[in-house]
Amino acid sequence: MVQKEDDWSFNGGFMNGLIDSKEYTLASAGFSAAHTQSRPEFSTTSPDASAKASPLSKTRLGFLSDSLFYLRAVLVQVFAAVLLISTAHYAKADTSDYLATKPHNQWLQLAALVEDEKRPLLTAEVKKSKTSWALSFDNDLLAPGHRDRDYTYGTNLTYSGESAVDAPISLKAPLAAIDSLLGVQKLSGAGAIDNYSVEIGLYGFTPKELDRTTINETDRPYASLVYFSSSHEQIDTDKNLAWNTTLTLGVLGLGIVGDLQNAAHRETQSSDARGWNHQISDGGELTGRYVIARQSYIATGSDSVELKSTVQASVGYLTETSWGLSLRTGKIISPWASFNPDLISYGEKSTYSNNTASTNEHYFWAGFSLKARFYNAFLQGQFRDSDFSYHYSDLRPLIVEGWAGYTYAFRQGYRVSYVLRAQSSEIREGDGDRNVVWGGLIFAKTI
Repeated sequence: MVQKEDDWSFNGGFMNGLIDSKEYTLASAGFSAAHTQSRPEFSTTSPDASAKASPLSKTRLGFLSDSLFYLRAVLVQVFAAVLLISTAHYAKADTSDYLATKPHNQWLQLAALVEDEKRPLLTAEVKKSKTSWALSFDNDLLAPGHRDRDYTYGTNLTYSGESAVDAPISLKAPLAAIDSLLGVQKLSGAGAIDNYSVEIGLYGFTPKELDRTTINETDRPYASLVYFSSSHEQIDTDKNLAWNTTLTLGVLGLGIVGDLQNAAHRETQSSDARGWNHQISDGGELTGRYVIARQSYIATGSDSVELKSTVQASVGYLTETSWGLSLRTGKIISPWASFNPDLISYGEKSTYSNNTASTNEHYFWAGFSLKARFYNAFLQGQFRDSDFSYHYSDLRPLIVEGWAGYTYAFRQGYRVSYVLRAQSSEIREGDGDRNVVWGGLIFAKTI
């Protein structure tokens, strides 16, 4: 096994903007003109004239090229922020027709008190919700800029609602045993609403040089996970709190993740990823993870803006703690606790919503989380020997993650979303020292 030597130095800040640091780095004091990838210079002169151009002219042209490149990245982020802010001023949720036509089979009601009319509340005095399924697909190619590396792709299928309670294949029993041992069931009031979901999926990570068959010890290793999970959500309607626990069992290092990636590459005339035989725990290794999260609704005074905070902790192949804020703005009808972009971990829980209602709503959403990560099996390996892995001292313990997206839900029960997510660099130095960016598409249907 090749493993990086201990290095306790901390090179630079833990985040140079939520954009790929090797392509265009946003430094804390402003834009940096230094980057490692070359780009063609803009010139209107002939080849002979270019050869006679002064070094100063070439420098100015190069600086102009850099400035335009950075400006494009910043304008995309500013445009997204303006959309989020402007939507809050004109998007108003109209819930009167929805509540009139769905009085018994939904768990969304408006509070009777005047001060509560600006936000939806949950109630336990209703029937069980329906069942919904959601399919998500993540890929770094769905993000701006051409990249095929790091968290390269993931997909999962999630069932929520009545069918998930008594699903024939479920981790509900062991999850309940762990929750009982930790006293999670006592954290919510007696009238708490219970919601269950099951999920199956897979996702993978790759280094930058996909056509390389040997190991690059300065970049991230190949890694993958095939998993199955069960989740239990308890919603305290009195305190506007939601407790969410998840138990995941999976297998690291299976060849199917790389095989699927290469099959897709061949269909699109792309090069194969040729280093999957060097992935973490190559050949397969059992793994698991337990996650507990506490979500709290934050009053905003607006019926078109929703804000909540999340505190989360997990033990397993990703061991970390985190705190984050998430925002929705637009025509919002689904309950605040049903939308959870702050609970995802790469491909897991990336369907974002466990809402099972057929609602007509549309909204922008965004947020961020601060993570203290103590262990990452996708970089450090597990018990089984791996060809290459990192020591904890080679990784940054603090990570920032951000996201922005848009959701449109149809009254017929269909829901479609797009999200752009970014994570600050986790590897301290080398080729792997870069921020991670990916996009995702989510399709859902109430049954």
